[in-house]
Amino acid sequence: MFNRVKKLMTKKQMNGGLVKLVILIVVAILVLSYLGFDLKTFIESDQTQGNLKYVWAFAVDVWQNYLKSPLTYLWNEVFIRYIWSAFTSNMDKIKSGEPTDLELSPSMGVKQ
Repeated sequence: MFNRVKKLMTKKQMNGGLVKLVILIVVAILVLSYLGFDLKTFIESDQTQGNLKYVWAFAVDVWQNYLKSPLTYLWNEVFIRYIWSAFTSNMDKIKSGEPTDLELSPSMGVKQ
């Protein structure tokens, strides 16, 4: 079903998606309430709580055993070292009125 909905949405329609998503969720809750569905009872039911605990335990296991190490490496050694450091360095240069690294580098084919 998601693929069908995704195909119907154009790129233009996907702009501003967060606001649309929030509105869609609110409308869905209102429709469920109108139809007599008690969301609080559903969320608090033992079966739903058991399912949520199972999914949470699975997510924690995947994070701890598979994702934590490579993503931590990417965050610290790639993002922080190269991207964030360059960003903060250039922001300090802008603040002090110095030319940024981009302004000091060759034009890289960009006509001025």
